[in-house]
Amino acid sequence: MTHRQIMLVILGLMAGMFLSSLDQTIVSTAIRTIGDDLHGLEQQAWVTTAYMITSTITTPIYGKLSDVFGRRPLYLLGILVFILGSLLSSFSTSMMMLALFRAFQGIGAGALMSLPMAIMGDMLAPRERAKYQGYFLAVFGISSVLGPLIGGMFAGAPEIFWVTGWRWVFLINVPVGLIALAMVWKFLHLPAIADKSKAPRVDWWGATSVIVALLPLLLVAEQGREWGWTSASAITCYLISAVGLVAFLSIEAKMGQDAIIPLALFKSGAFSMSAVLGFLVGFGMFGAMMTIPLYLQIVVGLTPTESGFATLPMMGGIMIASIVSGRMVARTGKYRIFPILGTALMTLAYFYLTFMTVDRPLWFLMIGMFIMGLGLGQLMQSLTLAAQNAVAPTYMGVASSGSTFFRQIGGTMGTAVLLSVLFSAMPANIVKAMGNDDDLRAGLDAALTPAVAQAPENQGVMEQIWNKILTPAQAGIATQLQQAAASAKSTADTQVKEQVTQAVQKQVEAGLLAADQAQTVIDAQIEQASPQAEAAALEQVASQLHATADKGTLTVNWSDQAQRTYWVDQLVPQIAQKIEENSGETQGAEVSTSDTSYLNGADARLTRPFMEGFTASAVSVYWVGFFVTVLAFIVALFFRVPPLRTSSGLQESARVKQADKQLATAQETEQSKESV
Repeated sequence: MTHRQIMLVILGLMAGMFLSSLDQTIVSTAIRTIGDDLHGLEQQAWVTTAYMITSTITTPIYGKLSDVFGRRPLYLLGILVFILGSLLSSFSTSMMMLALFRAFQGIGAGALMSLPMAIMGDMLAPRERAKYQGYFLAVFGISSVLGPLIGGMFAGAPEIFWVTGWRWVFLINVPVGLIALAMVWKFLHLPAIADKSKAPRVDWWGATSVIVALLPLLLVAEQGREWGWTSASAITCYLISAVGLVAFLSIEAKMGQDAIIPLALFKSGAFSMSAVLGFLVGFGMFGAMMTIPLYLQIVVGLTPTESGFATLPMMGGIMIASIVSGRMVARTGKYRIFPILGTALMTLAYFYLTFMTVDRPLWFLMIGMFIMGLGLGQLMQSLTLAAQNAVAPTYMGVASSGSTFFRQIGGTMGTAVLLSVLFSAMPANIVKAMGNDDDLRAGLDAALTPAVAQAPENQGVMEQIWNKILTPAQAGIATQLQQAAASAKSTADTQVKEQVTQAVQKQVEAGLLAADQAQTVIDAQIEQASPQAEAAALEQVASQLHATADKGTLTVNWSDQAQRTYWVDQLVPQIAQKIEENSGETQGAEVSTSDTSYLNGADARLTRPFMEGFTASAVSVYWVGFFVTVLAFIVALFFRVPPLRTSSGLQESARVKQADKQLATAQETEQSKESV
């Protein structure tokens, strides 16, 4: 192929890849707005994993079918399905409906994820691909800039052309997809590599068994915190998954070369190791990194657009590492060091992120994302190269899709498991954060300030967190003051009665008052003196209890800072002790995570426990990502990569066909000589 022919094909590939990468950046920055609007933010794992599981399952199917029927028709089919899935997603009225339509969209995404690498492997020798790497990086770079900008604009707009703003996150894929479809139809033309003389066999049973093996595991990952990880439902899912895995291995063994993932590929140690590494990298990358956009919007307080731009350091790291590693591979033909460096940098990034706190500046997180990007940029290309060079050219599609398949399986499992960890840990972590004396003191002081508590922007957080604590606390204070007031008035009445009785008795004894008139005088004087005495007693008790005496009762004037501070000091140790005693059973465990819009614009003192709880949960996810990438690093140390080929997949296939043809001709000639 000439340079011009190659560029036209790459142009078609770039159009499809732009569609896929743009969708990822738009949705990731808008998911919080979508979850809040559909009242199901904690169900976002379904939206993400539904898309990832269908794209994961279809990835090897597309790879195998493209080896049989050609890359172009399947790539076009993938774009069409992706467009239709995007259109359906825009009509969602619940998170579960959106998850269903995203699952359908993922069926098309499987082609966009796997086939470009197979087509590149067909056209270009491994060392030549670095020359064209910049074009694909430009696609990712442009989508990384446009995606957050467009997604943030859509998510932040109440309506655009009478349609809810976030729905345009999916509708925008329709015109973009049609343009990509036209470009692929026009420019993507490759020589046929399949042997048309053989009837194709499609491994549908193998694909079905993959679904049976994966779906139950993902269901447990999503629902395990509610069911219980050892509940009857969870154990049933484990058993079904095990049956699906056994069936898959049996079917693939019988299908031989026609399997969607031929087991013969795993005889190559390099392919097997790349699959394991891809799974571990996908688990850490897709799973843990899903928390960053949420952290940026919930804790840092960025808008969807701003959070999208804040993730650019990671994309910058990916681009830098990809360009540098690509040029080094093109120049030296060696790439074993990149899986080691890549996993080491990912491990370092996750360890760095475990030091995240609510008070860390934004640049601290950006440094972690940049380090993460440097690691990922070295891994993506090197693992695909290893998989492609570990197999024969006829398996190019299967190898390319297989590399993506195992990375996507890891990503799907990571997303489901780690988002489940995130949202299951949040209630307990919010409760724990409530027990911090300084944060609790500041939050109570704000919540008990009428001007703060009654502000419209604070109504949501008051209802979700603080009213559940303040209502019983204020009721207790009111009871305490009522008892103190009753006791003070009773004591004052007793004292007045004693004093009046003694004074009247002296008058009787002195002959100044007749004895039969004494009780009448006592009652009159008590009735006259009691109100003043009670008022004085209430004032004294009010001063002691930092309250206000008003109309014979004691109340706390919460607008008075001195009174409020006194009662906050009384409440803090009581509430902190209750939180510690009740562990995860206190009111904080009822905080809603399905709609976090009530945090927007609220007083920082009131939202602090939620922020602390979310951050602690995110750090738990980062620790899981750290241990997974440590394991990936250990595997990478023992990874022996295959040498790079000097020719492309199409050239290798043509050479094999030519050799077979020459061999067949030679055999025919030999047979002719023998018959003569």
